[in-house]
Amino acid sequence: MPIALYALTAGAFGIGVTEFVIMGLLREIGADLSVSIAQAGLLISGYALGVVFGAPIMTILTARMPRKRVLLGLMVIFIIGNIVCAIAPTYSLMMVARMVTALAHGTFFGVGSVVATSLVAENKRASAIAVMFTGLTVANVLGVPFGTWLGQTLGWRSTFWAVSLVGIAALLVIAALLPKDDQAPDVTDWRADLRAIGRLPVLLGLATTVFGYAGVFTVFTYIAPLLTQVAGLSDSAVSPILLVFGGGMIIGNILGGKLADRNLGRTLTVTLIALGLSLGLMPLFFASGWSSVLIVGLTGIAAFATVAPLQMWVMGKAKGAGEVLVSSFNIAAFNLGNALGAWAGGYAIDHGPGLAAVPYVAVVFPVLAVIVAWLAMRGSQDAPEVAVARPTA
Repeated sequence: MPIALYALTAGAFGIGVTEFVIMGLLREIGADLSVSIAQAGLLISGYALGVVFGAPIMTILTARMPRKRVLLGLMVIFIIGNIVCAIAPTYSLMMVARMVTALAHGTFFGVGSVVATSLVAENKRASAIAVMFTGLTVANVLGVPFGTWLGQTLGWRSTFWAVSLVGIAALLVIAALLPKDDQAPDVTDWRADLRAIGRLPVLLGLATTVFGYAGVFTVFTYIAPLLTQVAGLSDSAVSPILLVFGGGMIIGNILGGKLADRNLGRTLTVTLIALGLSLGLMPLFFASGWSSVLIVGLTGIAAFATVAPLQMWVMGKAKGAGEVLVSSFNIAAFNLGNALGAWAGGYAIDHGPGLAAVPYVAVVFPVLAVIVAWLAMRGSQDAPEVAVARPTA
């Protein structure tokens, strides 16, 4: 693999840390900004919504720009957003900064995927994308636990300063290693792209992604208070347990991909059912420390085992749409699920059955995802094909 790919990995690592690390710091952020844990959780929803709206809009706006220039510009937005998060004196400014930071997220992965495949031979394109997304996985395995520990030790603002430094490093590496690219790429007509994405099988596939990941984030937005206040573990145990969750994500990612290669529809259904079971059993496993660690790891496996099948399904059905825009919409769907889950968990805490019941609320979403996935599979059998969108000048 060319070394330029690892510049994209560095950017993916920084973006992954800034998205997920806040889960382990909700209590610290809420206390400092004088808001409840549920309100602090909405900072995750705000970021996710920034990705949802920013991914397609930024992708369309930057479609005619050289891709290296786009990636560098996105990293600048990322750095500025995290610096503002680090110094934000109020909750409102923190929310705005999170949403601004999110503008870089979806388009980075969409453009980055296309750039990654352009750097390698045809038979290594999937591996190239995997190398870039390794940054996101490593962010969850190492970056998030370390960022949580740093924020709990030196204050939550130190975590965002550290992520800003990661962004600066990624910016410099991308500038140095990615090949010079001054030529505007050929682009498809975005209107034709949207028509292709608007087909019912694609929309149902995106809805499956939304509901599946809403279940994950209903729980993991509030994983720190769940572990400390419900499972009775210490604050110092949160970071190591998040490390276990990250390790589960790696296993699930590999497992889901291998199984999806054999039977996509069955894998999609089985992994979503496994996710629902792990979420539903979580309160029972919170009875002891070791069982808490076990269920968090199993949920990590189930959560990321759904990613490859969901992505393969949407990409396979979005025939006729440009690569970058389809990738961006899929990232947006994951983050819409993140926003929905964080909101649902917060609502259950403030207005519903309370923190201990959050995992039971989460189970509703995988059930909905299985239903929608079944409808998508059934409906796709008779869906008409769409002509491939032609590049425009």
